[in-house]
Amino acid sequence: MLSQYLYISTAPSLSREEVDSILASSARNNPANGITGLLLYNGRNFLQLLEGEEADLVGLMVRITHDPRHTGISMLEQRKVNERSCPDWAMKRVLIAESVEKRREILEAELPKGLDDQIRKIIMNFAVLN
Repeated sequence: MLSQYLYISTAPSLSREEVDSILASSARNNPANGITGLLLYNGRNFLQLLEGEEADLVGLMVRITHDPRHTGISMLEQRKVNERSCPDWAMKRVLIAESVEKRREILEAELPKGLDDQIRKIIMNFAVLN
């Protein structure tokens, strides 16, 4: 059975290049580990949805926890799922636009249709509040 993790962390001083590097590394490493998901970054915090086999997610979370680029990692959701919400995304970056209206529009267009309602709500709240 698959699992989904949704966490938030603080990374206030990352450049766009550093965020791009994290995404490139995820896109390179996640497929080999059967991990998919999405990532939002608002200039201060990450919100990331990870999905895959439990053991693979635990291993990734250990690496994330030891990554000095961000701190204050807090797990928001951890659940078993029957299928992936992001099956085609090794790690999809969802950009957060400047205006709240534009953020909602982009997220509604880009978030997977099969995403759990509670996770969708957390993502939308994160994007609107930051």
